[in-house]
Amino acid sequence: MQVTPYKTHKIQPNEDLFEVLDTYLPTLNENSIVAIASKIVGVCEGRVVKVISEEKKQEQKTALAMEESDYYLPREYNQYGFMLTINHNLLVGSAGIDESNSNGYLSLWPKDPQESTNSIREYLAKKNNLKHIGVILTDSKLTPLRWGVTGYAIAHSGFLALESYIGKPDIYGNLMHSEKTNIPDALSAAAVLTMGEGAEQQPLAVIADVPSVKFQKRNPRKQELNDLKINLEDDMYASLLTAVKWKKGGK
Repeated sequence: MQVTPYKTHKIQPNEDLFEVLDTYLPTLNENSIVAIASKIVGVCEGRVVKVISEEKKQEQKTALAMEESDYYLPREYNQYGFMLTINHNLLVGSAGIDESNSNGYLSLWPKDPQESTNSIREYLAKKNNLKHIGVILTDSKLTPLRWGVTGYAIAHSGFLALESYIGKPDIYGNLMHSEKTNIPDALSAAAVLTMGEGAEQQPLAVIADVPSVKFQKRNPRKQELNDLKINLEDDMYASLLTAVKWKKGGK
């Protein structure tokens, strides 16, 4: 697998995302995947809010996170004052709202990450005359009991998301019962590692030579997207996730 990041200028609110892609992405080949930082997609969509003041920034961010999330836990529940939320069926801090590399703004996720990702894939496929091209919208997350963040996918398009090993034998012939590989998240982890988290200014990456990916000449269907989701009570960590009283967010 080859992951190549691409440096851009500092993306400003309401810029044309497709012009950014035209300027910085190379000519794409069949069976390649473009990783795009969710922040620049949201910024280009105008999904930014000007910080009122440093004194009121935390209060402002909290109100936005409450509105943007499906469910949230108040900051006082966390020993560090962080706000844990569920947004688009993903466990994320502050509903994905970020203030780093935002130049006085609070940056929000795209309004409809899947729709944005679908549109990007369709544009790149047409522009490069490709049948098989994938797109992932990336962000970073914390993992329980581990320091440091890793990349994961908010949305994907152009390939199957899950590789199921259920019913297949392991190396000793024993049938596997629950193993599935999450392809978008695995690819996002590699992409975000090369794109960087600080001042690298590399919000784009192209992933090539990934033999395990099963490409599709279309956007994911609703059922395929639903297959990625786990209800709170069915999750392996349900005993932890349901032990707190989640408050309903604006969504």
